[in-house]
Amino acid sequence: MIDTHIHADARSSEDFRKMYLSGIDSAITCSYYPYKIDAENILLNHLNRILEYDTKRASQYGLDLKVALGIHPTNSIENPQMIFDEMYKWIENDQIVAIGEIGLEDLTETEIDIFKKQLDIADETNSKVIIHTPRKNKLEVLNVILDIVPQHLDESQAVIDHINHDIIEEVIDNDYMLGLTVQPQKLDVAGAIDILDNYGFDNFLLNSDMSNKPSDPLSVAKTIRELTRLGYKKSNIDKISHKNAEDYFKI
Repeated sequence: MIDTHIHADARSSEDFRKMYLSGIDSAITCSYYPYKIDAENILLNHLNRILEYDTKRASQYGLDLKVALGIHPTNSIENPQMIFDEMYKWIENDQIVAIGEIGLEDLTETEIDIFKKQLDIADETNSKVIIHTPRKNKLEVLNVILDIVPQHLDESQAVIDHINHDIIEEVIDNDYMLGLTVQPQKLDVAGAIDILDNYGFDNFLLNSDMSNKPSDPLSVAKTIRELTRLGYKKSNIDKISHKNAEDYFKI
């Protein structure tokens, strides 16, 4: 199994062990810091910590941690050029599997400018992006995202994450990959399975988004086990368990 969106820097080593023992072999950890960062060098240090420290920490407990790095909208800074320069290096050296998570939160001008620039970098380097959609004003922010992305990047290179029943009709007919986040206050196991029932298994990724917020590091494993218990086809379970992620991120 692959958990396609976590925040390893916010979690204990014991969570990695639990994930591994539950059958999760790999996860993609994304950038996000829950407190305002004002200086670009501090943000860069945080991103390098994810890349260099958390990957090693997870591997000690059996979890193969892949990395997505970028500027989360909550961490938008006034002078991001240092981060953009490093982004090119990470991509060139195959150190990251995607730019992420990026996106919009409060629709500020700084957020939007940084979001567009990161989409341009993805387009230039043929990279995938993982795009955050917020808890508040989700539909309003999503509509802005859906307006911006096609102007900068092919839709097929983007994951729209944290999809739920309220917004799925806005995106299901596009070429995006869609992330189902099984996390308290976002989507439960039954809700994720209901979406898969109605829209199929081909265009979805499954994740826990475990972070500093209330999270369940085993939510991906629990969803897969419930699909198995309910008798879903193994070929479909394999898609949402790992094959979609393997094919999309080339991991």
